[in-house]
Amino acid sequence: MARQERAVRTRRAVIQAAAEVFAERGYAAATIAEILDRAGVTKGALYFHFDSKEALARGVIEAQISSSAWTPRELKLQEWVDVGMVLAHQIPRDVILLAGIRLSADLQGRRMFGSAWPAWIELSTKLLAEAKERGEVMPHVVPAESAECFLGAWIGTQMFSEASSDWSDLSERISVLFNHMLPAIATPAALIRLDTAPDRGARVIDEARRAEALVATES
Repeated sequence: MARQERAVRTRRAVIQAAAEVFAERGYAAATIAEILDRAGVTKGALYFHFDSKEALARGVIEAQISSSAWTPRELKLQEWVDVGMVLAHQIPRDVILLAGIRLSADLQGRRMFGSAWPAWIELSTKLLAEAKERGEVMPHVVPAESAECFLGAWIGTQMFSEASSDWSDLSERISVLFNHMLPAIATPAALIRLDTAPDRGARVIDEARRAEALVATES
């Protein structure tokens, strides 16, 4: 058990260090040596988990998708909104997300290690499909099409926010994006119940942390 815990901690440290270097330098300029130095692990420990820089990039991309920062909701559309608003809040604060953005935007790199975009489309499609089954989404909506449309708008909004304010207004811009898109797909009964306020992501994260702390106290 102790060995497994050490392996988990080592992998987490390597992912964090790789994300920092990829976010700062991009994939091409990043070196295994610098990642090793940041992680504070041996070369053997790193290669036990990742056999190449390409594998490290994949690991950073895969680490983005986590449900730990949001919780299931009665309305699946609210859960979908929460995912987007949490992302908007976290991007300026989470180096793994920043690295994922930079890696996903690397045209040459994407051919080797892919991007985070398919995973986000898959998650959105799943939540929108569940929302449609529950009658929260209008019958004409095709979840996969809406997921792809939203991701395209998201990427553009994120890039514009980065260029204009270094992401300081990203939550406000994503709130506006949801407010424009949701009336086209949500049923009126669901739409009126949705919370898309700019501070929604911060509140959801705070809620998740309090729930996590409560579980830790009880155990």
